[in-house]
Amino acid sequence: MTRPSDTTAVEVRGLVKHYGETRALDGVDLDVREGTVLGVLGPNGAGKTTLVRCLSTLVVPDAGTATVAGYDVVREPRALRRVIGLTGQYASVDEKLSGWENLYMIGRLLDLSRRDARRRADELLERFSLAEAAGRAVLTYSGGMRRRLDLAASMIGRPAVLYLDEPTTGLDPRSRNEVWDEITRLVADGATVLLTTQYMEEAERLAHELTVVDRGRVIAAGRVDELKAKVGGRTLQVRPVDPADLPAMARALADSGLDGIAGSTVVPEDGLLYVPILSDEQLTAVVGLLATRGFGITHIGTHLPSLDEVFLAITGEKSSPAAGATAGSSNDSSNDSSTGTSTVEEVTA
Repeated sequence: MTRPSDTTAVEVRGLVKHYGETRALDGVDLDVREGTVLGVLGPNGAGKTTLVRCLSTLVVPDAGTATVAGYDVVREPRALRRVIGLTGQYASVDEKLSGWENLYMIGRLLDLSRRDARRRADELLERFSLAEAAGRAVLTYSGGMRRRLDLAASMIGRPAVLYLDEPTTGLDPRSRNEVWDEITRLVADGATVLLTTQYMEEAERLAHELTVVDRGRVIAAGRVDELKAKVGGRTLQVRPVDPADLPAMARALADSGLDGIAGSTVVPEDGLLYVPILSDEQLTAVVGLLATRGFGITHIGTHLPSLDEVFLAITGEKSSPAAGATAGSSNDSSNDSSTGTSTVEEVTA
């Protein structure tokens, strides 16, 4: 497996793009390290697709600079197109051709020899579990099969940098997982990926780092854990031996004067006390105080905000720590397009 490099594969500075009065990109800066996945998150209309179109030479930016794999996207578009791949929001394969014919045609357009184009088409059809359907017209493919074929087509030329613009939109969970597995293999082989998505689970599973875009601007950037830490830190979950002790535990904390402890929330139906904390020192202080007051504790855990909560908080709709801690699992199952995965550390007494 290839380890992420410190070399920058994509470097963007002050990128601006107008569509009439609309400022789709408003001075975007970002960096993507070689051999990593950068997840670009943002609501509809945030500028994600415009960014991809600029970086793939489909649209010329109005201002700013962008270098991809050592090539300037404005001055060297022809050379750049030979080292990048793109999967857009909608599959762009020829429905009248077979899956194999689609891949072979793209290989030849990329100047592969007939022999290499055939071998590459066979190889990718096998990798994407499409070998049995290779000779069938794409018109007969399911949505997931077309999506996998489209992703395979973007990889024919073994791109150094691959742009994936919401690649799993509309896919069923099984097809989505297959696409995720293939992206993981690509990066393990050394490819660099810029991934735009609205799926929180997708970003958390695939991305090494995240950039959040809104109204054409970068409003947050960093690793998943760093962004979670910016949105209120962790929530300490305490389960007493006797649920009747919950109110008394909350009063003890409220009267304690512990530095940085803003308050706690009792959720009787969970049998838990939720305490927002910002550091390990605060965690130790809370647990120590409850122990010295004689409360028996059967469970202690910490909950990081889900990426869903982080996204809503950064874009202006912040959830409370207790609400996130108690509602996270139900939100995950009820809305597949906004799934968040919580990080939980547990100590059970």
